Amino acid sequence: MNLSKPPKHIKFLDSYLNSRVCRCLFLISIALIFRAAFLLTTPLAFNPFDYWFTTSSSSSSSYLINTSGKGIDGVVRRDKFLEVPQIAWGLNNQKIAVARAFLTARMLNRTLLLPSLSASLYYKEVDLLQSVTFDKIFQFDRFNSLCNGFVQLGRLSDVSNTTDVFELNKGSGRKWTVERDLDQLRKVEKDSSIDGHEVVRIVGKNPFLWHDHWPVRDYAKIFECLVLVDEIAEEAERVVSKIREMGSQVMESKTGSMPGAQPYYVAVHMRIEKDWMIHCKKLQQRNNVTQICSSKEEIMERVGHIVGMNQQPTVVYLAVADDLLEDGSVLSAWKEGILPFEKKKLGVWDIYKKYPYLIQSAIDYEVCLRADVFVGNSYSTFSSLIVLERSQKLLRMGAVTEGSSCDITARDSNESGTRGIRWPSYAYNIPGESGGPKKWMTNMSDTSLQAISYGSNDISC
Repeated sequence: MNLSKPPKHIKFLDSYLNSRVCRCLFLISIALIFRAAFLLTTPLAFNPFDYWFTTSSSSSSSYLINTSGKGIDGVVRRDKFLEVPQIAWGLNNQKIAVARAFLTARMLNRTLLLPSLSASLYYKEVDLLQSVTFDKIFQFDRFNSLCNGFVQLGRLSDVSNTTDVFELNKGSGRKWTVERDLDQLRKVEKDSSIDGHEVVRIVGKNPFLWHDHWPVRDYAKIFECLVLVDEIAEEAERVVSKIREMGSQVMESKTGSMPGAQPYYVAVHMRIEKDWMIHCKKLQQRNNVTQICSSKEEIMERVGHIVGMNQQPTVVYLAVADDLLEDGSVLSAWKEGILPFEKKKLGVWDIYKKYPYLIQSAIDYEVCLRADVFVGNSYSTFSSLIVLERSQKLLRMGAVTEGSSCDITARDSNESGTRGIRWPSYAYNIPGESGGPKKWMTNMSDTSLQAISYGSNDISC
């Protein structure tokens, strides 16, 4: 064999590359091959959804969001499960706890088994809790469809071996710090012996007390997937229709407008219950803050000074505990042109009274969420979650941009006639312009849900 002469295929390649154009094409091809090989080794190639949530958050615990190479194809494992104990307290504390359970399951790359909520409010006497499963309040299939690739909800029937369980005891109290809680979750995530179990069962008291490791944006995604079952959604629609019907009648009689006109309505979440006033006064003393409690008179005064409210008769729906309305005091002394209604005066009490507390609260939440103008207390979880969802809706629609001021004018005109963003929200416990309440919008870039869970005067406006 003559080794001094190159093989024929080498000579052909050399001849081919003599062309400058062909040589460039060859180099570009090589570059593309290396680029493709690199992308195949990164999570972005498989899971743009996970990448968006990781890079768009400035969370110091973003480690938890990108699950260390597990589930990077955008599909949550459906053969491994996380089970949590029954969730208690109010509707919105339960929603936060459910979101934390989902985000914990996401970190461990597991499907969350259908959690049990509490229809009653007896949070201290666990044996008195009236249990109701998640799918009796929120749509199971709709949740999985909307949150596909982010988190997954499963049923006990999906588990093949109900005895293959690892129990994870979550601590509580002052010694159970955020760092200890996070360290525990990281160890579980990396421990292959624990990961081998089909079910990880979390045990402990009151899951709503779990420490927070996830940014607001992740919670917002979970909340967007929580769609009420048809029965509850239809009841909320009946209440909203009744509010607008009353508003239409008022406008027709007072302004001569055409019958059937669709007036806007204002929803006010009045926190003036006795237990709330005791709680908020203690908070003020402990935090050395004065703007938490608001009297009935202060709420009425500030709502009456919202810019634009005096342009036409305005129906105001009061979301308030019914036992406070026996003397009708919250319905009187409002500014002229403001027409307050609560469940009984509106004629919808029959809708509410046939349901337990949790569903009543879910209906009221939906009514407030859909209001043209919402006014609440920034230290109330109920109010805070409504504003979070309204802020998320505005961002999704492109009506506002993240980080913008609440004073920026949206592209769409505001039906209520108030200046500023469409579907505005206000915190009546904080004074704003013209003697009215402070405009309120959730900071979706916040690195934790703490401000929403425990209240704050920092309302991003």
